[in-house]
Amino acid sequence: MKSNEEVVRDFIAAWSRLDVDEIVAFFTPDGTYHNMMNKPVSGHDNLRKFIGGFIKDWTQTTWDVLNIVSRGDIVMAERLDRTHLGAKSVDLPCCGVFELTNGKIRIWRDYFDLATYARAIVATK
Repeated sequence: MKSNEEVVRDFIAAWSRLDVDEIVAFFTPDGTYHNMMNKPVSGHDNLRKFIGGFIKDWTQTTWDVLNIVSRGDIVMAERLDRTHLGAKSVDLPCCGVFELTNGKIRIWRDYFDLATYARAIVATK
């Protein structure tokens, strides 16, 4: 069985493939994603809709892990998410806190500065 840190590293790498079903499969059936700019979203069907909705315009993404620490069922990953929306490019510093159960993500809370994202989108218009 993989360590929780390995699961989170694999999850982060999966985003580069932009496959919603693959991403959602990392969660427990009742798993929750709390993108701090929105209300928490729970359950595979809701996660699929939510994640699919915001990556629909992405043409490429690579998430660089800057720092990662883990203890027990908690993994914290500081990242630089490099995303392309068509010709627009956004480099977004983020920090994700993951709580895992039996090798699956039960809760993921993601923290970032929305203004950084918004400025990048506006600057490339």
